Amino acid sequence: MLMKTHLTFAGTCEEAFGFYQQLFGGADLVSHTYGETPSSSEVPEAWHSKIVHASLTLNGTTITGVDILPDLYKPPQGFFLLHELSEPNEARRVFDALAEGGTVQMPLQKTFWAPLFGVVIDKFGVPWEINCVADI
Repeated sequence: MLMKTHLTFAGTCEEAFGFYQQLFGGADLVSHTYGETPSSSEVPEAWHSKIVHASLTLNGTTITGVDILPDLYKPPQGFFLLHELSEPNEARRVFDALAEGGTVQMPLQKTFWAPLFGVVIDKFGVPWEINCVADI
Protein backbone atom coordinates (compact mmCIF):
# COMPACT_ATOMS: atom_id res chain seq x y z
CA MET A 1 0.00 0.00 0.00
CA LEU A 2 1.25 3.44 -0.90
CA MET A 3 0.08 6.62 0.86
CA LYS A 4 0.82 10.11 -0.37
CA THR A 5 0.13 13.51 1.10
CA HIS A 6 -2.01 15.79 -1.08
CA LEU A 7 -1.74 19.46 -0.14
CA THR A 8 -4.11 22.20 -1.23
CA PHE A 9 -3.19 25.82 -1.91
CA ALA A 10 -5.02 29.05 -2.65
CA GLY A 11 -3.02 29.75 -5.81
CA THR A 12 0.53 29.30 -4.45
CA CYS A 13 1.16 25.63 -5.27
CA GLU A 14 3.87 26.32 -7.85
CA GLU A 15 5.76 28.62 -5.47
CA ALA A 16 5.34 26.22 -2.55
CA PHE A 17 6.59 23.18 -4.45
CA GLY A 18 9.57 25.12 -5.78
CA PHE A 19 10.38 26.14 -2.21
CA TYR A 20 10.01 22.55 -0.91
CA GLN A 21 12.19 21.24 -3.75
CA GLN A 22 14.93 23.72 -2.89
CA LEU A 23 14.61 23.25 0.89
CA PHE A 24 14.48 19.46 0.95
CA GLY A 25 16.45 18.69 -2.21
CA GLY A 26 13.47 17.00 -3.82
CA ALA A 27 13.65 15.27 -7.16
CA ASP A 28 11.27 14.71 -10.02
CA LEU A 29 9.08 17.80 -9.61
CA VAL A 30 6.20 17.44 -12.05
CA SER A 31 3.35 19.91 -12.43
CA HIS A 32 0.45 20.60 -14.75
CA THR A 33 -1.67 23.72 -15.01
CA TYR A 34 -5.41 24.05 -15.37
CA GLY A 35 -4.78 25.57 -18.79
CA GLU A 36 -3.16 22.32 -19.96
CA THR A 37 -6.21 20.21 -19.18
CA PRO A 38 -9.10 19.28 -21.48
CA SER A 39 -11.42 21.09 -19.05
CA SER A 40 -9.51 24.41 -19.17
CA SER A 41 -12.63 26.19 -20.45
CA GLU A 42 -14.35 25.36 -17.15
CA VAL A 43 -11.98 27.49 -15.04
CA PRO A 44 -11.48 31.25 -15.16
CA GLU A 45 -8.85 32.45 -17.66
CA ALA A 46 -6.79 33.94 -14.80
CA TRP A 47 -6.64 30.48 -13.25
CA HIS A 48 -5.16 28.71 -16.32
CA SER A 49 -1.60 29.16 -15.01
CA LYS A 50 -2.46 27.68 -11.60
CA ILE A 51 -1.54 24.11 -10.71
CA VAL A 52 -4.08 21.32 -11.17
CA HIS A 53 -1.54 18.67 -10.12
CA ALA A 54 2.01 18.75 -8.79
CA SER A 55 4.11 15.97 -7.36
CA LEU A 56 7.51 16.01 -5.74
CA THR A 57 9.59 13.14 -4.41
CA LEU A 58 11.38 13.91 -1.13
CA ASN A 59 13.68 11.17 0.13
CA GLY A 60 11.47 8.42 -1.26
CA THR A 61 8.19 10.02 -0.14
CA THR A 62 5.96 11.80 -2.63
CA ILE A 63 3.88 14.84 -1.82
CA THR A 64 1.28 16.11 -4.25
CA GLY A 65 -0.50 19.43 -4.48
CA VAL A 66 -3.19 21.45 -6.19
CA ASP A 67 -4.42 25.02 -6.34
CA ILE A 68 -8.05 25.24 -5.25
CA LEU A 69 -10.30 28.00 -6.58
CA PRO A 70 -10.59 30.76 -3.94
CA ASP A 71 -14.29 30.20 -3.25
CA LEU A 72 -13.62 26.49 -2.54
CA TYR A 73 -10.28 26.72 -0.72
CA LYS A 74 -10.06 25.97 3.01
CA PRO A 75 -6.77 26.26 4.94
CA PRO A 76 -5.27 22.94 6.08
CA GLN A 77 -6.22 21.86 9.58
CA GLY A 78 -6.30 18.74 11.70
CA PHE A 79 -2.90 17.40 10.57
CA PHE A 80 0.82 18.20 10.41
CA LEU A 81 3.52 17.03 8.04
CA LEU A 82 6.04 15.41 10.38
CA HIS A 83 9.60 15.72 9.11
CA GLU A 84 12.04 13.64 11.11
CA LEU A 85 15.75 14.37 10.92
CA SER A 86 18.83 12.88 12.54
CA GLU A 87 21.10 15.95 12.37
CA PRO A 88 20.40 18.86 14.78
CA ASN A 89 21.90 21.47 12.44
CA GLU A 90 19.74 20.22 9.57
CA ALA A 91 16.66 20.29 11.82
CA ARG A 92 17.41 23.92 12.71
CA ARG A 93 18.00 24.85 9.07
CA VAL A 94 14.72 23.29 7.93
CA PHE A 95 12.73 24.73 10.83
CA ASP A 96 14.13 28.23 10.29
CA ALA A 97 13.40 28.10 6.55
CA LEU A 98 9.82 26.94 7.14
CA ALA A 99 9.35 29.62 9.82
CA GLU A 100 10.47 32.45 7.53
CA GLY A 101 7.26 34.24 6.60
CA GLY A 102 5.25 31.64 8.53
CA THR A 103 4.05 31.22 12.10
CA VAL A 104 5.97 29.38 14.81
CA GLN A 105 3.53 27.52 17.06
CA MET A 106 6.23 25.88 19.18
CA PRO A 107 9.88 26.91 18.91
CA LEU A 108 12.40 24.20 18.11
CA GLN A 109 13.38 22.88 21.55
CA LYS A 110 14.23 19.86 23.66
CA THR A 111 11.29 17.68 24.66
CA PHE A 112 10.99 14.51 26.71
CA TRP A 113 10.89 12.43 23.48
CA ALA A 114 13.40 14.24 21.29
CA PRO A 115 16.43 16.49 21.58
CA LEU A 116 14.72 18.97 19.20
CA PHE A 117 11.07 19.35 18.28
CA GLY A 118 9.14 22.31 16.91
CA VAL A 119 5.88 23.20 15.20
CA VAL A 120 5.51 25.77 12.43
CA ILE A 121 2.97 26.76 9.81
CA ASP A 122 4.89 27.81 6.73
CA LYS A 123 4.16 30.87 4.59
CA PHE A 124 1.91 28.73 2.38
CA GLY A 125 -0.29 27.68 5.31
CA VAL A 126 1.08 24.12 5.53
CA PRO A 127 1.52 22.86 9.13
CA TRP A 128 4.83 21.13 9.95
CA GLU A 129 6.33 19.32 12.91
CA ILE A 130 10.12 19.05 12.88
CA ASN A 131 11.47 16.23 15.01
CA CYS A 132 15.19 15.59 15.50
CA VAL A 133 15.97 12.13 16.86
CA ALA A 134 19.78 12.48 17.19
CA ASP A 135 21.59 13.06 20.45
CA ILE A 136 22.85 16.61 20.77
